[in-house]
Amino acid sequence: MGKPLFYEIWEKPATSCIIGICSAIWFYIQKKNIGYSHVGLNYDSALEGHHWRIITSAFSHISVIHLVFNMSALWSLGVVESLDVMGLGVEFYLHYTLVLVVLSGGLVLGTYHVLIQRFKLEYFRRVTAVGYSCVVFGWMTILAVKQPSSKLNLFGVLSLPISFAPFESLIFTSIMVPQASFLGHLSGIIVGYSIGWGLIHGMNNYWAITMLGWIVFIFVFSLKKSGTFDFEFIEIESVADSSFPSVGFVAAGNGRTLQMGAVPLAGSELV
Repeated sequence: MGKPLFYEIWEKPATSCIIGICSAIWFYIQKKNIGYSHVGLNYDSALEGHHWRIITSAFSHISVIHLVFNMSALWSLGVVESLDVMGLGVEFYLHYTLVLVVLSGGLVLGTYHVLIQRFKLEYFRRVTAVGYSCVVFGWMTILAVKQPSSKLNLFGVLSLPISFAPFESLIFTSIMVPQASFLGHLSGIIVGYSIGWGLIHGMNNYWAITMLGWIVFIFVFSLKKSGTFDFEFIEIESVADSSFPSVGFVAAGNGRTLQMGAVPLAGSELV
């Protein structure tokens, strides 16, 4: 007999919060009829200064099936929060969730850049990636390194040896879901191994709060700079060197909100 749901939520507070956030964002996107091309990660949009998409793309989903699949896998991986004895736990989970979101998104964009500029694969210029799978694959990989003898249960019917789960899931999703982002999932796996093997380490509350502060600053600044959202209290003025804009605060202005009802780009990938 399984544990009561409220007890599992108590054991997985951070996971429960992230699932709640992703679900709320999905409902908001559906209600406002926001197209995925306005929130997803896209190479050309990144060049135009839409760096905020690294965050919005991770927490947005195209369909309810996409959302349910990712959140179900994330719920199973929430066991990380209760593994304090192995050096994991809630703080580790929160600290490295930030790392996974930012680095996996950055790695995707870096890979797109190489494929487009070096190998002239213009297809990747048109691709827009959305979804939390980068982070899901990252945690799956970290567990594979930290607890290789355990198993990953999906939907209560599928059980995978955690040591092979990242690549089994990568191959399975690539075959069964044509739109699945192979590069996005692979980026999550690479960052996950980097964390699991200790190549990326040293995160604590100080660095997590510092990193979160920079994420918020860049998120707001890039929204303003790209013209996506006009924060009335921020004014950006050009200086002699356009690469170093000045930021000021003003009291008034006409706000502009995120455009709705977007026409999708030529391609999309689920991550």
